[in-house]
Amino acid sequence: MSKPIIFCDFDGTVTKKDNIVNIMRQFAPPEWEKWKDDVLSRSVSIQEGVGNMFALLPSSLQQEITRFVLENAVIREGFSEFVQFTKEQRIPLYIVSGGMDFFVNPMLEGFDLISGVFCNEADFSEDKIKIHWPHKCDEKCSNQNCGCCKPAIIRNISKDDTYVIVIGDSVTDLEAAKCADTVIARDYLAEKCEEQSIPYRAFETFYDCITVLEGLLQRDQNTIDEVGEPNELRFNSTS
Repeated sequence: MSKPIIFCDFDGTVTKKDNIVNIMRQFAPPEWEKWKDDVLSRSVSIQEGVGNMFALLPSSLQQEITRFVLENAVIREGFSEFVQFTKEQRIPLYIVSGGMDFFVNPMLEGFDLISGVFCNEADFSEDKIKIHWPHKCDEKCSNQNCGCCKPAIIRNISKDDTYVIVIGDSVTDLEAAKCADTVIARDYLAEKCEEQSIPYRAFETFYDCITVLEGLLQRDQNTIDEVGEPNELRFNSTS
């Protein structure tokens, strides 16, 4: 019996916009754009690009930046209901984020049904903001220097009987999507899934994600065409 586990991105997925991009647009000098473009083109690693973006910002802005994010970030429609749905169905839900602890953790405080949160850590102790990367790539990661390595987290948590569901929108989710049995995607991730022939289900709100899960929950050991290779599955709300 396969046991579903959800690994969900935060920036641009749980929130309607990417918080790091919003921070840079508000506070960073123009050269941040080059690092962003290099990350999206995959000419530099996520760790290098995002680290250098934050290195452009003085640590003295900590309170101002934090306040800006918490006041301006908007949670995507249906997320609260989605979290409750996963709890009712006993499906573990992990947030795996390329974002930073100083805004990810406060924004998720009210969602105590989430199984775990993985994100990067911002250090404001020096003149410029320095990023720490506690969730490093493992030896199986083909990307390396992911920052928060989502495939490594998935491999660490998953078991032989795990059915992996990845929800995301960005470049940080692409390698995770390659590890998934079902991908629920939007924006950049959806485009890359199409380019690389990775099957996915589209979403705009978390009500869409609930609909996808309900469809999976209604299937038992039938072949699921959307996930590519046939898988013997049984999603049981009491498991």
